[in-house]
Amino acid sequence: MSEQAWAAFSERVGWDFRFHATCEPSARPRPAELALVNDRNASVLVAVSALMDKRSESTEDDSPLTQEVARLDAKLNVLMEIVNRLLLPQSGLPPRISVRFNAAGAVVTGENLPPAGEPVLLKLHFDACRALPLELPGTCLAVPDGWGEPVAGQRFVAFEGLSEGVRDGIERLVFRQHRRQIAESRSHGRPHDAAGE
Repeated sequence: MSEQAWAAFSERVGWDFRFHATCEPSARPRPAELALVNDRNASVLVAVSALMDKRSESTEDDSPLTQEVARLDAKLNVLMEIVNRLLLPQSGLPPRISVRFNAAGAVVTGENLPPAGEPVLLKLHFDACRALPLELPGTCLAVPDGWGEPVAGQRFVAFEGLSEGVRDGIERLVFRQHRRQIAESRSHGRPHDAAGE
């Protein structure tokens, strides 16, 4: 399973970032629990995608409707930040750790990660919507040799039990982020790097 999971992960585009995240031992969820996790994840992905989508800075359409939508968008962003701070203040977030993830799994770098072979729950908090983490059940595995430079405290989490809708949502989110990073690096005249959220 680990070789197939790693192949599925390494063949896809990934999102590298220092997320507020936890990777902790967890019993494998029962089917009913897994259905609830998938429902919550689908909602989180919709919210994060909507909040992260940025409108073009220079719009050719300066109609009153466009200006009103821009004002409503700005107000919504302020309200979301207030809600985030009330529901989960910065002090209540887990520390930031390096994560590269896609719909198949994640490479997590941090301290006190579970040993290989143990079922885990990886929770990712996005800056756009800190109070709603993406909950990703899976199995903690060793990162194969030859993948980048060896890093102490690094594990591969092969996701298990994610619905097709959640996997598709993750793929779209990661692809949009990857495309956004390339566009930003081109606009700044520097080579593409994988940092940023």
